[in-house]
Amino acid sequence: MNKLLIVGTVAFDAIETPFGKTDKILGGAGTYIGLSAAFFNLQSAIVSVVGDDFPQEYLDLFTERNIDISGLEVVKGGKTFFWSGRYHNDLNSRDTLVTELNTLADFQPKVPENYKNADVVMLGNLHPIVQSSVLDQLESKPKLVVLDTMNFWMDCALPELLDVIKRVDVITVNDEEARQLSGEYSLVKAAAKIQAMGPEYVVIKKGEHGALLFHGNNVFFAPALPLEEVFDPTGAGDTFAGGFAGFITQSENVSFENMKNAIIYGSNLASFCVEKFGTERMVGLDKKEVVSRLKQFKSLTQFDIEL
Repeated sequence: MNKLLIVGTVAFDAIETPFGKTDKILGGAGTYIGLSAAFFNLQSAIVSVVGDDFPQEYLDLFTERNIDISGLEVVKGGKTFFWSGRYHNDLNSRDTLVTELNTLADFQPKVPENYKNADVVMLGNLHPIVQSSVLDQLESKPKLVVLDTMNFWMDCALPELLDVIKRVDVITVNDEEARQLSGEYSLVKAAAKIQAMGPEYVVIKKGEHGALLFHGNNVFFAPALPLEEVFDPTGAGDTFAGGFAGFITQSENVSFENMKNAIIYGSNLASFCVEKFGTERMVGLDKKEVVSRLKQFKSLTQFDIEL
């Protein structure tokens, strides 16, 4: 089986939406990516850090899904990264209430020996220096390196971010981040500028309005499935990234045409993530539901037209 190396936070989240709120629950980019990628036929490992306050049941959740946690450092006496946020009524914007870096502040990633030759690397949202450090530890060039980042790093670590962007094949950002990174309002112009920074492919996530894939002059648009209810958007972008990277890893095909399918698989899994708080929906999800909703995606976008 092909290997997917996942880098990203494993964390506690406390979330408040118009539909309710939670105490500390399982979260983090690496967590959502890993749970999403677990729906594909592959081997995966998470590189991250937690404190010894991180429950064994959460570690077991990863191993039950065949996610290698030998690169997940547990710091004795340390506290796990914690984020708390409150979403506005439209669920598209949120306020960060608390950010506690804890063990993440001094994190030095260590890639497991048997993943230094990973086929695909998914660099989830983390400090660009950490992302670069992971790439430095690889013994062979992966078939694909995917980078997810956010406006926070554009504000406080732009030179380091630009360095890691030069080294990746695919970057995934939302529309606001694409505009900030490129200085262009038009997403077409923004994608072209970002491609010039290094990545051959640019994925721009537009939340409930789908996602765009750019490669040279080629553009593909995937809609988001219209849902009756969106409960909590936390982790949807990371779930999308996990589905995208997971499908590419399983299929061993890094062409533009295959990435179209990867975008759909990512969008499909993300549509489940938002239906309950945190990781709850992804943990309870089964493959039959995934296949059934894929059929809905297909019918949503399929049409015959005479040209």
